[in-house]
Amino acid sequence: MGISVKEDEGRVTALLSGEIDHHNAPLLRAEIDNALERLRPEELVLDFGEVSFMDSSGIGLVIGRCKLMKDIGGRVMINNAGNSIKKVMKLAGLDMLTTIC
Repeated sequence: MGISVKEDEGRVTALLSGEIDHHNAPLLRAEIDNALERLRPEELVLDFGEVSFMDSSGIGLVIGRCKLMKDIGGRVMINNAGNSIKKVMKLAGLDMLTTIC
């Protein structure tokens, strides 16, 4: 599990890698939320390009960030999700909450 957070004007991009499960989701959440609370961006981009596995904790991570961004008047974009992760996201209905690119 890894995360790199990039901060641009009006946008926070979280580059996620490895596995997202119940062991590391709280750490990812804390790192992302810290940047969101400090910067209050218009957009959060969650980049799943290097994520190899995601369980329901990853779904919860995305849903929670969607709620937080809605509360501050922003939006969430999901980028580079592999086919299997994209399928899980769509089955969970995340495509109704956010844009999956």
